[in-house]
Amino acid sequence: MMRKETSFLAVGLVAGALLTAVAFIAIQRSQATSGGGGADARTVLKLGHALDQSHPVHAGMEFMAERLAAISGGSMEIQIFPNGQLGSEPETVEQLQRGALAMVKTSAAAMEGFVPEMAVFGLPYLFRDNDHYWNVLNGAIGKELLAAGAPVGIHGLCYYDSGSRSFYTIDGPVLEPGAVKGEKIRTLQSRMAMDLISTLDGAPTPIPWGELYTALQQRMVDGAENNPPSFLSSRHYEVAKHYSLDEHTRIPDMVIFSQTIWDRLSAQQQAWVEQAAEESVVFQRQLWEEKTAEALTQVEAAGVTVYRPDKGPFVAATAPLYTQFTGTPIGRLAERIREVK
Repeated sequence: MMRKETSFLAVGLVAGALLTAVAFIAIQRSQATSGGGGADARTVLKLGHALDQSHPVHAGMEFMAERLAAISGGSMEIQIFPNGQLGSEPETVEQLQRGALAMVKTSAAAMEGFVPEMAVFGLPYLFRDNDHYWNVLNGAIGKELLAAGAPVGIHGLCYYDSGSRSFYTIDGPVLEPGAVKGEKIRTLQSRMAMDLISTLDGAPTPIPWGELYTALQQRMVDGAENNPPSFLSSRHYEVAKHYSLDEHTRIPDMVIFSQTIWDRLSAQQQAWVEQAAEESVVFQRQLWEEKTAEALTQVEAAGVTVYRPDKGPFVAATAPLYTQFTGTPIGRLAERIREVK
């Protein structure tokens, strides 16, 4: 009887030791993933976004991941999940707020529901030219907007170029504002983006990016609006053969970080992430310029007619959007942006 009791006790002690070891390993892995491990722990940061792997913005994130691995001596890793694998933009931002996801690439337009000031980017013809655009993003206003998400658990990391948004349609080109009247146009899930289409008497139809090809194919919408690389990589040019470069808005993409996870990183780790992000912005801006030119050439070769309408009538037709924001925080922010040299 004593031998049996001793045997049971020994088995119990071994089982307990094994469970303790497993729990310890699990905790160590958890800490490494969240940035809370020791000096030898590898910090793994998961990054979700909705674009495909051929997109130049995805290439920018890959470059950031490569640079972070190199700068940190392999102690930090970014794992990228493209094609909406982890959810839509709003869904991934919500995961990020909860600390369930470290990083997200999102359009500034999709951030409106979390950081209302981001709506300013949806105002049409806000930027005079490329230099004005980047002077704003790299200056005080851009930094303010990156920091504005902190109260809701969002740490803004950097901006990526996503060009100008223009109309592409199935039945005919948008050569003047009146051509949008009555048309069902897919928009971003953004109040400002929908208001812009409504101002042109169109029917704004927010549809998730991953569902848009089918929506065009099945004529759920008559057209959409986006930049040339996205028009190409999405293969929307297979359905919409008219691309009118009215360039009504220029809304940046953003890489954002979970504030909860950011705060767990050491000062050194944060500095490494910031350096990798800054270097990736330089790389992505150059790549964007090249890919925009290539995209226009490729869609034309595929049978798309590219138009360059006079922007003057579009500027005049969308001016009421500014009027409705007069005296509001968005209106004042727009005034500050226009004053930037």
